[in-house]
Amino acid sequence: MSASAGSVRSGSEHLHADGQLPAVGRVFPAPLASKVPDIIVLFWVVKILTTAGGEATSDYLKTYGNFGGGGTEVALFVVALVLQFALRRYQAFAYWSLAFAIAIAGTGFSDFLHLDVHIPYAGTTLLWAIILAAVFWTWQRSEGTLSIHSITTQRREAFYWATVFATFALGTALGDFTATSLNMGYLASGIFFFVLILLPTLAWWRFGLNPIAAFWMAYVVTRPLGASFADYISKPHNISGIGFGDGPTALVFALAVLVVVCYLAAARPDIQDGAHFERSRGES
Repeated sequence: MSASAGSVRSGSEHLHADGQLPAVGRVFPAPLASKVPDIIVLFWVVKILTTAGGEATSDYLKTYGNFGGGGTEVALFVVALVLQFALRRYQAFAYWSLAFAIAIAGTGFSDFLHLDVHIPYAGTTLLWAIILAAVFWTWQRSEGTLSIHSITTQRREAFYWATVFATFALGTALGDFTATSLNMGYLASGIFFFVLILLPTLAWWRFGLNPIAAFWMAYVVTRPLGASFADYISKPHNISGIGFGDGPTALVFALAVLVVVCYLAAARPDIQDGAHFERSRGES
């Protein structure tokens, strides 16, 4: 092998070892710090607000059809994704913009499979559960950890956002399944998922459940929890809602997210300790 060929191979191996995605790495810079927030109480607050707002926003955009509404969802997702990957460290506005965009697009994609492809809610729930399991398995096999404190390379960030998308889509299908297919209604579904989200927290606190497993269990449940309450507020009385409307509900939750994210951006209480970055870079 020639020296130049060996250099190319060595360079590509180094790129892979550093967690850079070859195609992405030519466009976006490598992270200099963690790309996700630390897990504080406000993280869960804004996460649930984005799930609720994403549900209501997607339902409102459906009035513009698959082309107009769906195209808007895809455009919001692409713009937010580019903004997030263009940054080299976590910034609250970019991160939560992408989370909100995924909440909208994940809802829309999951609803499309049910409303247009005519897959029943039980089927879409199972489908997204399988996709989520596959993403987790691939991420764990590739990186050796699912910890949010390890999101310090492009490859890990890509796995992270793929997981987030799958959890949003799964949560949409699961919430609709309990509310509609199981005839629980939106309020009862919301209460059910509120109780359910407490279980991994209790298991971690009192029974030693692995904190990474507890985090992702709770993270998945935030989606149907927020979406169920958003549907309860927005949907008409004849389908167990209170009839506030999709548009007004989407606006209220979007404003709530904006207020909390403005605080996070200004006060920065959710910036991860730099030691996490150094340790995870050493492991990659």
